Amino acid sequence: MDFLETLLQRNAEFAENDFAAELKIIPSQKTMIIGCVDPRVDPMDVLKLAPGEAAVIRNVGGRVNPALLETMAILRTVSKVGGNEVGQGWNLIVLHHTDCGISGCYHHAPELLARHMGVAEEHLAALEIDDPYKAVAVDVAALKANPRLPGGFKVSGLVYDVKTGRIDTVVPAQLLRTE
Repeated sequence: MDFLETLLQRNAEFAENDFAAELKIIPSQKTMIIGCVDPRVDPMDVLKLAPGEAAVIRNVGGRVNPALLETMAILRTVSKVGGNEVGQGWNLIVLHHTDCGISGCYHHAPELLARHMGVAEEHLAALEIDDPYKAVAVDVAALKANPRLPGGFKVSGLVYDVKTGRIDTVVPAQLLRTE
């Protein structure tokens, strides 16, 4: 059996035993998590999230880049159309991790990474690609500086250690901005 068949069997079991038709499009805990695509750092697992508690947006490095900001704008519009305002009282969590593969891209394909991040190659160093603790603070600062995001978000920055399974709070929860 190939892995696709395995996945289809798992889905059939999910549909039979765990499917929850009552889940809403708006996360029950009014939380958005920005994380990395690395399979070792799935927020559903490392944060023990229940289905429907949070919206999880994942990209390479879990970084704030133009595509992420566009995704967040689309989610905000989808929520408004559904009658829910995203922002006030919501949590916005930036989750980076140790031993991130984005470092390899930084050192071996900086032009590709610069495009992904929406910056000129000479500005990559300022993004602290090699240090997740500094990088998460850079990304929280980028979110705070973005006037298009609702100021009512409580934003925080966390780093997951892939060797211990523990999370450190680097940027404690604070309002994105006071408006």
